[in-house]
Amino acid sequence: MNISQIENNVNELLRLFKKDTFIFDLLLSYGVPRASITRLQKGNMNLSKNTGEVIWKKKLFFKEVYEEDIHNSIDKIKNENKYMIYEPRFVIVTDYKTILAIDTRTSESLDISISDINKHYDFFLPWAGMEKTQLQIENPADVKAAERMARLYDEIKKNNPTSTYYETHRLNVFLSRLLFCFFAEDTGIFKNKLFTKSINSFTQIDGSDLNSYLNKLFEVLDTKTRCNLPVYLKDFPYVNGGLFRDNYNAPLFTKRSREAIIHSGELNWSGINPDIFGSMIQAVVSPEHRSGFGMHYTSVTNIMKVIKPLFLDKLYEEFNKSIDNIHRLNSLNARLSKIKVFDPACGSGNFLIIAYKELRRLEMKIFKQLNKIDKQQSIYYSKISLSQFYGIELDDFAHEVAILSLWLAEHQMNVEFYNEFGNTKPTLPLQDAGRIIQGNAAILSWKDVCPVKEGDEVYILGNPPYLGARLLDKHQKDDMAYTFTGTGIKFNDLDYIACWFYKGAKYIEGLNAKFAFVSTSSICQGAQVSTLFKHILNERLEIEFANQPFKWSNNAKSKAVVSCVIIGIRNKADDFKYIYNDKVRLKVKNISPYLVEGDSIFVLSRSKPISSLPPMSFGNMPNDGGHLLLNQEEYDKIVSSNPKAVEFIRKYLGSREFINRIPRWCIWLTKMDENNSIQIPEIESRINKVQEHRLKSERESTRNLSYVPYRFAEVRHRNTDAIIIPRHSSELREYIPMGFLNRDTIIGDSALAIYDSDPWVFGVITSHIHMVWVRSVGGRLESRIRYSADICYNTFPFPEVSKSQKSDITRLVYQVLEERENHSEKTLAQLYDPDKMPQGLRLAHQKLDFAVEKCYRSNPFTNDEERIEHLFKLYEKMIKEKQVK
Repeated sequence: MNISQIENNVNELLRLFKKDTFIFDLLLSYGVPRASITRLQKGNMNLSKNTGEVIWKKKLFFKEVYEEDIHNSIDKIKNENKYMIYEPRFVIVTDYKTILAIDTRTSESLDISISDINKHYDFFLPWAGMEKTQLQIENPADVKAAERMARLYDEIKKNNPTSTYYETHRLNVFLSRLLFCFFAEDTGIFKNKLFTKSINSFTQIDGSDLNSYLNKLFEVLDTKTRCNLPVYLKDFPYVNGGLFRDNYNAPLFTKRSREAIIHSGELNWSGINPDIFGSMIQAVVSPEHRSGFGMHYTSVTNIMKVIKPLFLDKLYEEFNKSIDNIHRLNSLNARLSKIKVFDPACGSGNFLIIAYKELRRLEMKIFKQLNKIDKQQSIYYSKISLSQFYGIELDDFAHEVAILSLWLAEHQMNVEFYNEFGNTKPTLPLQDAGRIIQGNAAILSWKDVCPVKEGDEVYILGNPPYLGARLLDKHQKDDMAYTFTGTGIKFNDLDYIACWFYKGAKYIEGLNAKFAFVSTSSICQGAQVSTLFKHILNERLEIEFANQPFKWSNNAKSKAVVSCVIIGIRNKADDFKYIYNDKVRLKVKNISPYLVEGDSIFVLSRSKPISSLPPMSFGNMPNDGGHLLLNQEEYDKIVSSNPKAVEFIRKYLGSREFINRIPRWCIWLTKMDENNSIQIPEIESRINKVQEHRLKSERESTRNLSYVPYRFAEVRHRNTDAIIIPRHSSELREYIPMGFLNRDTIIGDSALAIYDSDPWVFGVITSHIHMVWVRSVGGRLESRIRYSADICYNTFPFPEVSKSQKSDITRLVYQVLEERENHSEKTLAQLYDPDKMPQGLRLAHQKLDFAVEKCYRSNPFTNDEERIEHLFKLYEKMIKEKQVK
């Protein structure tokens, strides 16, 4: 049962609301078997003998309450052992006006009017086998601090040029030192507000002496043996760690920039996550610097989407199983000290910091539980060290900040530890902060950076650079060649991140290790899947979990949003795998490289359809510098001055023109037309410009086309009617808008074409089941759907159909076209807007969908998971049949 079915069921429950059967109807809405519900109703499975109560072991405690406040009632129940010994997943209390519920596993609670239960249907999804993922919310202080520091940076830059690398680097180092001082004065490393108060008290209001004051202060912070310090510096401690070692002069200040520093210092930096340093850099370094190194800085919420399923959830499962066992708790604690976390594209250390903090917090829970159950109380010290954390970062400054951030994270956790247990390790002087290497992760040996010893448990994770194959510079292409040469992988069309996936797979194979990376969704779409994952998902490795495409953003000054996936890979094991989608966790037997449930099948690019469908071709490519194409104004001008020009002009439609009904035209000539057309000055002028454009090309093939400047570079037009298929379409549309064009219309290369096709073919490729295939195996342009003949159409498994089935589909195709015509004033973009699609058109498509799906099997599909599973099995069968033939 899928989510939309559950939502519909809960809506229906409210419409037919009955008190007597409410809880049983609710369970039924989530797909609980009717036989189980019948046994509950008859009392066979209901462990309660009280009227208005249902106790179903490990599932439910339900109680009707009329004579007391239901809030008091649920508080009593959750604290009563006689109820909780049955370990109900949900405790529900209602007076049928209000409903209260507690999820005992996640501690989430629900307190709503019972008439609003349909708005909160996701609360009870575990009954349907779908776990709600628990994610941390953003810290508003992080965002506020990032923006305030960005304003400070802008103010400082007004009087401090950064035209050279040295000047920029010096300013960035200054900012990292400044951030440390702000953090230190609010977290007990310095005396409370010592840094900000000193600037306020001991420097001139106009900022003229602030740089000399800071130069002296930073020197003092790096000096262990001191004598004769002035009063205004003697309270600052020795820091060490190399943070203040190098001699970089502080920038010049004005009254405004001095005020900006004091204003920033007034924030309470104790609540700042050290991972905000990444957002700081993103807010202040130049865009050129940032994009050139492919750096991405990530929010805590999104980092947890990687860390939790990779290792943290299982560690907590073990903790919960060991809750009353001293030996198992001690074993788990010893295990934590053997864990290594390695980010081979660590940036400013975000993933490492959050992983470190989460492991420290789990360790503290273990110590608290040991004190609770062990009669012999002990004094505990953390065994988790920064030396367990490893990273590689190409950018030198980000690598330095990663080290600094880990120090600050350690101090934060030491403070938490002290508050809980009354003792902790001292923060100063700073010690080694992990093994963070400045270098190129695509070139370095990962096992040299993060060596594996007996007993180690290694988790590789991160957010490597997102760069498509066509965006790589020479150095990055060299990295790809270095990684893949000799592997048999044709890497020219792979994203840059493929290096990390391949190296991660080679690292973990046969070891007690796993990896999970965030990637743009293109890595599991289109031809990249078979090119890359065929060499990764071998007989020893498998996908353990996957987060299907979602919008990934960070909490920096200007949030970068991109469609991403998370893929976790492990050595093969017997336990279940998990797919995450829209806050729901689905337990599955296997995850395919397309991140859906199913076998690890690879859809390979094909030049001809695997099914009995007509050939699909690219549209016609002008390669003309724009001189053979005309907008409406240009068309009107040429035709009005020379009416004979109409003979040599055709209607021209690419994807954008077709979907948005934009009038466009093209000069369309054959060899026979050439002499007549050049008698029309406007056309002759344009042909000459095409010739000039092609002659300037660096490609020999394009220069050769200058001999036929009157003609499109690639001509595929056939003098028949055609189906036009846009190559790109919004991912929000339920259907890619396709259509029929007459023989006089030229289809551009931003679209695909099927010439001289029967109408039933249109019905097949515009159907919902075909859209499911396209979304699973096709590529993406950003988040938009990229439709490809070789991958989406030629691989589409469609069974042999009878004349009668073709006739039924054809009839329904004409109904779709008729519904479009009923709204002829609207463009296809408007008609296929999912929020505004006319009901008649939607219904016509649904009837067509049903007819197409009946070609596969007589019983209807209940959800897209069934559809794609069926399609992959049919594809595998058809491929085998082709191979046999």
